[in-house]
Amino acid sequence: MHIDASWTLFLDRDGVINNEIKDGYVLSWDMFRFEEGVLTALPALAAKFGRIVMVTNQRCIGRGLLTEKGLNDIHANMLEVITAQGGRIDKIYHCPDIDNDSPCRKPNEGMAVQAKADFPEIDFSRSIMVGNTLSDMKFGKDKGMTTVFIPSTKPDLPFPHPLMDYRCKGLMEFLEIIQ
Repeated sequence: MHIDASWTLFLDRDGVINNEIKDGYVLSWDMFRFEEGVLTALPALAAKFGRIVMVTNQRCIGRGLLTEKGLNDIHANMLEVITAQGGRIDKIYHCPDIDNDSPCRKPNEGMAVQAKADFPEIDFSRSIMVGNTLSDMKFGKDKGMTTVFIPSTKPDLPFPHPLMDYRCKGLMEFLEIIQ
């Protein structure tokens, strides 16, 4: 797969960038733990992709467990660490809604549409969605993206699978397949 600066990388957060908390949420920075290899992979991915955006469902806000400010604080700390390591995320989109039918909640297209509005150069056919759920994979496929499944929290999902183009243990292995 030949990736150049015309490509966009869409990343899910929990289970891709940081450890997902089983049956719970990251509610403060001290609960946030980067997945193994992420801080090494992100600078190399930043050198390859013209645009890197994060798309994350954050139902914990709609449930009243975390405020928008609390989420922004977590993301500010996360971005500070990523940037200090030479990586980057150009913009973070999140959906606070509880309802699965919400237009912004993956697999619905709201966050992709927002990203395209902010960055008109995004071409979904030259985009890759990396996530750890079938919802992430459907979000990518529905917009014509290449999909990469990371089985961090759903190791039993079968592969090959119609929604998954690739399956990688994490961002380091993903980096290897696009070199």
